Amino acid sequence: MPEPSTTDPTGRPAPDAGRKAADEVDLTVVVMGFVAADPAALQAVLGKYVVMGRGHPGCRNIDLLVSMTDPRRLTIITKWESPATQRAHFDSPEMVEMARACEGLLGAAPDIDLYAGISAHDLA
Repeated sequence: MPEPSTTDPTGRPAPDAGRKAADEVDLTVVVMGFVAADPAALQAVLGKYVVMGRGHPGCRNIDLLVSMTDPRRLTIITKWESPATQRAHFDSPEMVEMARACEGLLGAAPDIDLYAGISAHDLA
């Protein structure tokens, strides 16, 4: 099926240009990977962050995961309704508090990456 045109026959923007389909969801996803020097203490810090972060405007979900093969490895996956809400969250007091609380608990710097959700239709 061809992509809908973003312009009308005269070259002006089509009335629905820029609108999402009813089942289309725009997500910004952040994945943060941690290697713990003190797994129990780090899990407590990250668990508090997850609970507090879920209440932030634009938050779709935050999950905390622990590796089944290496319990020192923890991962947080956050999903945001837009890049703007994700950026605002990264500047939030809860994010700053979590980062400060991680001092001395990590075996290495966290790995943080930003993703665009491409299979989020079921979340609408």
